[in-house]
Amino acid sequence: AKCQCKVVPRERTNCGYPGISAAECKKIGCCFNASVPSVPWCYNPKPKKVRKVCPNDPYTRINCGYPGIKPRDCTRKGCCFRAHPAGVPWCFYHRTVEE
Repeated sequence: AKCQCKVVPRERTNCGYPGISAAECKKIGCCFNASVPSVPWCYNPKPKKVRKVCPNDPYTRINCGYPGIKPRDCTRKGCCFRAHPAGVPWCFYHRTVEE
């Protein structure tokens, strides 16, 4: 993503080799910006920001517990708990979404 390449020049970490082209740099998953001399022009992007959310659609839940699991035991496993609707897992895994 474009926002991952917004790295302050002094914080850039080299990702390529001397003389690498912009196309080759991008092909290997790096950012390229040759506007600032004496810093890496081909550099590592910022890591993606992700967060865990409990999915809203009960029919996409992936079971994380067992029949009769208590809410406290479910959340101790690091999972989501919602005791409704019937016929779907009540203790289920988070989903990871990019911000």
